Amino acid sequence: MAAHPPSASRADLVADTALALLAERGMRGLTHRAVDETAGLPQGSTSNVARTRLALLELAVRRLADREARVLALHEMPDPRGGLDALTDGLALATHRALTLNRELTVARYELALEATRRPELRAHFDAAGARFRDQLDALVRAMGSTDADRHVLSLVAWADGLMFSCVVGAFHTRVPGLDEVRAGLRELLEGMFGAGKRLV
Repeated sequence: MAAHPPSASRADLVADTALALLAERGMRGLTHRAVDETAGLPQGSTSNVARTRLALLELAVRRLADREARVLALHEMPDPRGGLDALTDGLALATHRALTLNRELTVARYELALEATRRPELRAHFDAAGARFRDQLDALVRAMGSTDADRHVLSLVAWADGLMFSCVVGAFHTRVPGLDEVRAGLRELLEGMFGAGKRLV
């Protein structure tokens, strides 16, 4: 595990270590003791930050959302007035970053998503964290003139999630598509939604 920045808080260190353990060892490998040992913390430090297992998982979900937002660079999402070209470029770059910059985060997200299906308390936190990107995507497709924004957002998220699953842990895990390939796939999907050459004025 990479050294943690000295300015990071103890809670961030615990959460980052938990995410790394989830990616490396799976849900069974995540324990308070394992976090302490992996992070080089005194025994009991993780329990002081997150006393229960559910609290530790909730901390990991919140940290995952913050880190994924930085990887996806949500603040760089395009102005919808740029039309299909701008939207395609922005979404392709965000998707490619998730595939290449931190595959570990994606694996940890799958572990947490599966656990959330068994823990309603965790599901609420997981869904709230994921809403950040979906809400922004919803605003983008509505500004593009979508006549069925809910369906279009679902299609875009399903496409991106399917690509990431296939290329990180699925049948194509040995083959990561380049940015141009991701852009081409998104362009085909978006043209089906909005029509080729769509540009707002």
